[in-house]
Amino acid sequence: MPKILLAEIRETAELIAPYILETPVHSWSGREITGMLDANTEIVLKLELFQHTGTFKPRGALSRMLRLSSEERERGVTAVSAGNHAIAVAYAASVLEMNAKVVMVRTANPARLAAARAYGAEVLLADDGPSAFAMVEKIASDEARTLIHPFEGRYVSLGTATLGLEFIEQAAALEVLIVAIGGGGLASGVAAAVKLVRPECRIYGVEPAGADSMHRSFAAGAPQRLERTSTIADSLAPPMALPFSFAMCRDNLDGLVTVDDGELRRAMALLYREMKLVVEPAGAAAVAAAIGPLREVIEARRIGIVICGSNIDIGTFHNHIRDAPMDVARLS
Repeated sequence: MPKILLAEIRETAELIAPYILETPVHSWSGREITGMLDANTEIVLKLELFQHTGTFKPRGALSRMLRLSSEERERGVTAVSAGNHAIAVAYAASVLEMNAKVVMVRTANPARLAAARAYGAEVLLADDGPSAFAMVEKIASDEARTLIHPFEGRYVSLGTATLGLEFIEQAAALEVLIVAIGGGGLASGVAAAVKLVRPECRIYGVEPAGADSMHRSFAAGAPQRLERTSTIADSLAPPMALPFSFAMCRDNLDGLVTVDDGELRRAMALLYREMKLVVEPAGAAAVAAAIGPLREVIEARRIGIVICGSNIDIGTFHNHIRDAPMDVARLS
């Protein structure tokens, strides 16, 4: 059973600190959110969308890349991603003066492609997810580059654990924490850190209904692969779970829920109206769960929600908000 220790998390936090922002927390008590939840429910947001590159991803990338040998740094790194991890690896490579070659799918959000290139990475395009993974494995083999995985591995989880530790030290006394799950890299680290400091805090992971690899893995008792995914939250849609992140999530999460595209759009619109935040669908997943399937679970408790990312272009964001279901609370 894989474990990470609190001392390791603190060591990693110190290691990556020169290149990472301590993102703020905010108590959310707007009219709409108050109308949707029990009056005694407290919501504390961890605004990780204000991190360098717009997501939590640099934490894991830097945790891995700062531990490379001088020879490995000289050979450079590679990565595969729907966008956010590629941007994070590009950013990390730029501040560490390394060369990065990243693979993204052709359908990736244009804003993410532009961001990865702006940090100096060479960006290669693949037709789909399977061909992207095949391409990055060939690059790693042919060019002896280190593959920086988007969600699997001890150093990735140690990196994201720094977010969990930071949040629990800022917010304190959280009774429930809600975090999005794609491959599980974020949830694995955040949940492990929070359970080490505040074991009584209940932690729930949120997946898109059309990309529920962690749900299926929990049910099967082993990592599962999906034949296809279908969700607007593309950064939460890797087609598989993998052993380390799966085991960490299984050991530290108290439950899993799913949200559909309509619920994601509804949460995006709510965050825009009340918090004036422009978030990508993945960044709204935890809020979607709080006002949806976890609504009764969080009643009259102090809740932590990780707002994990905001890499989206204005046109795509507008389209999602336009199509969001109307809330009764908005009309009351």
